[in-house]
Amino acid sequence: MSSGGPTQKELLSILPQSGEVTWIGLRPERRQPVIEVSEVEATTDVGLVGDRYASKSKRDRQVTLIQSEHLAAAGSMLHRDPLDPAIVRRNIVVAGVNLLALKNQRFKVGDAILQFTGLCHPCSRMEEVLGPGGYNAMRGHGGITAEVLEAGTIKIGDAVCLFRKAHDSIQP
Repeated sequence: MSSGGPTQKELLSILPQSGEVTWIGLRPERRQPVIEVSEVEATTDVGLVGDRYASKSKRDRQVTLIQSEHLAAAGSMLHRDPLDPAIVRRNIVVAGVNLLALKNQRFKVGDAILQFTGLCHPCSRMEEVLGPGGYNAMRGHGGITAEVLEAGTIKIGDAVCLFRKAHDSIQP
């Protein structure tokens, strides 16, 4: 049954919105404080320079991203202010774009081009750092993982937008 409108495949390729990087953090060691930075180098070899997940063997998790809107939602479920991104230990916080719309897509963040590789599910540590119910508050709000396809610098304020495969150009 066709209504004459766009197909689901066509709808999935339409993402006129662009987001903005609002926070960047690096996790230097397991269980050590996250270091907030204003910019980071993303490399195809290891991911984000200075992050503990920077590794050739973990290409599908070179970068983790989360929406600022999800930090507010999870905080609300815990009856508190939006969560501090350092607590949830993601690398990049973005605002204004639905990260799930980037599924199976290449996208540009600053000068780097990334590929969506999966969902970033919460771990049991969320219960420890957020308190009772922390794990469940983060379910569905943990963000995404990505691989670096083209190296570049990512800075606070940089745009996050779809990278068009067909025309090999950036969608505004």
